[in-house]
Amino acid sequence: MNTHLICETGFDSEKIHFYGNKFLTGNGYMGVRGTLGEYRKEHLPAINLAGIYDKVGDGWRESVNAPNGLYTYLVIDKEAYTLPEKEVSEHEMCLDISSGILTRKTVFTTPKGTVSLTAERMVSMTNHNLILEAYSVTADYACKISVFTGIDAAIWDIYGPHLPKIELHQEGTYLVASGTTQETNIGVTTQEEAFCLFQSQEKIHINEDSILHEFLWDAEANVSYRIEKKVLVSTSRDTKPATKPQDYETERNAHIRFWNQIADDSYFEIMGDERGETALNYSLYHLNCIAPRHSESLSIPARGLSGQVYKGAVFWDTEMFMLDYFLYTYPDIAKTLLKYRIDTLPGALEKAKSYGLDGAFYAWESHEGGLDACSDYNIVDVFTKRPMRTFFRDKQVHISGAIVYALKKYLRITGETDILTEGGEKVILACAEFYRSLLLKRATSDFYEIYDVVGPDEYHERVNNNAYTNRMAKFVFDAAYELSGDTQWQKLSAQLIPPKTNQDGVIEQFDGYFKLEDCRVADVRSRLLDPKEYWGGAYGVASDTQVIKQADVVAMMCMFREDFSKEQMKANIDYYEPRTEHGSSLSACMYSLLSCYTGHPDFAYPFFLKSAEADILPGAKQWIGLVYIGGTHPAAQGGAWIVAAMGFAGLQIRDGKITCNPQLPKGWNGMKFKINYRGKQYEIIISGDSYQIDEL
Repeated sequence: MNTHLICETGFDSEKIHFYGNKFLTGNGYMGVRGTLGEYRKEHLPAINLAGIYDKVGDGWRESVNAPNGLYTYLVIDKEAYTLPEKEVSEHEMCLDISSGILTRKTVFTTPKGTVSLTAERMVSMTNHNLILEAYSVTADYACKISVFTGIDAAIWDIYGPHLPKIELHQEGTYLVASGTTQETNIGVTTQEEAFCLFQSQEKIHINEDSILHEFLWDAEANVSYRIEKKVLVSTSRDTKPATKPQDYETERNAHIRFWNQIADDSYFEIMGDERGETALNYSLYHLNCIAPRHSESLSIPARGLSGQVYKGAVFWDTEMFMLDYFLYTYPDIAKTLLKYRIDTLPGALEKAKSYGLDGAFYAWESHEGGLDACSDYNIVDVFTKRPMRTFFRDKQVHISGAIVYALKKYLRITGETDILTEGGEKVILACAEFYRSLLLKRATSDFYEIYDVVGPDEYHERVNNNAYTNRMAKFVFDAAYELSGDTQWQKLSAQLIPPKTNQDGVIEQFDGYFKLEDCRVADVRSRLLDPKEYWGGAYGVASDTQVIKQADVVAMMCMFREDFSKEQMKANIDYYEPRTEHGSSLSACMYSLLSCYTGHPDFAYPFFLKSAEADILPGAKQWIGLVYIGGTHPAAQGGAWIVAAMGFAGLQIRDGKITCNPQLPKGWNGMKFKINYRGKQYEIIISGDSYQIDEL
């Protein structure tokens, strides 16, 4: 079995949107949904651009999709053969995660015989503006074949159109589509060049929303005809002009060599579990194909580059769930992600000021400059069809702590302190000032408290003393004291109210949580009147119950494991897991990791798979209310790496040394993977309870 091939055999029109996520290709500059060449915007094709945003009218601000230079369809004897319109006798899509190449084979049955269409696609890792695609057509009888290929300017937008007027023309051998965004005035251009590797007639068709080559020829029976395409995507924000590509094979080979090096650097071997190995390495493929290697200051959105979902915004997901993989594998990329937060500090300062607070209140849904794209009405009710007031933007104050936590991880793992003088020190102190301005103290109490917040569990809004949020604030005060020596931070840390626990050592998630209705997830689900109904907010079915959306206390314990005994960790897993919907892709990996810390890897394993297979298998949540949230789940993918490395392998840095405490689930015979630590690469080999670490 080739664990590097991810395939789907047969065609299912109900899974078109899912396949677009599953077969995503990208290079960090752009993400290309894994849709077929003949698809138009109703099937959600997209070339999604990293860090490029726009707003149209009263619609939500979101990331921008470029004109689709991969549009291609087949005509045989004057009849179009496309999916999903035509039935097929054979169809398969395969993604090679070791080379970043997506392939497709489709066999159409015509009145005279069969016609086979094969294609390959890759988003170049060595030329970030470039997409390569090649088509081969073979008929088992003589016929007239036309291939229409070029640029589709009818772009799928959720809140667009962001390129309202697209100019279509030809420049030499290139077809060109260019437009300008409405609010941000950014130029976006797609150029496409196609070559037939055989004799054919060629016409150019310029329509209202497309510009296409038509290659027409008389096909002989059982002869394969190949067309190669090079697509260049660029914006006026690019720091360098797009480089004209070399020939197809040269660009293809360079791309494959790059991916082969990635596979050598980062992929895991899991002895005894092909399913787990495939799922984990598929997760790492996704992280690698959305990493911003082309930039020195850019982050990864919550849905990667799979489209405009969640507005293409950057969340705390990056710092808390994705960063660890890059820290231990490509620390330069980790620095790029953190530099984005340093460079968006002015936006965080301005946001805090707008709420009458001090310091840095980082955006919940961050766009360029740190602008918070989160709406006050971020969910549409399924019953009234009206926007619902939510408090994600106002009350999710734990994001600033996540950024300080990430900076401290970077310092500890890389040993590089330059990031502090490059702005990291200002970020840490500004975040401490922010949390200081949130503190409240009763006249009869010696402790500071933090009121009116939303923790990681978004089903319970505007709560007091969320244990996770308070612990993050304490961490930030400690970091500020360590950095500055100012004793005010030390005093604030010591005086922050400790979490409340019951007689079993279970930490109360927030004040009054234990007084809520004690029921289970199935009980709450049975109360839904509509499957898309939002569980939280003022009228949500979970709001007045102990059922939570995702790991909250459990996430805190994973992050601050030194604060807790194994017995207390286990008590909290046992209490909170039956009450957790896992309605966020961030949840399962936290339960998995904490279960490893308590010595229960078999309990952890299903949660690991849930994270690692978030985009291999269908079934992920597609809607919150009437808001579409489909897309890839890079936080779950980063979480899968965290569980594999820090949970099952037990990777830790203690006193400046790499150690492991293996906790292998049943059926696993061993593991092998590489990490970077303090500028050196190491290979870690786990065999049963033993391990060895070799410097490379």
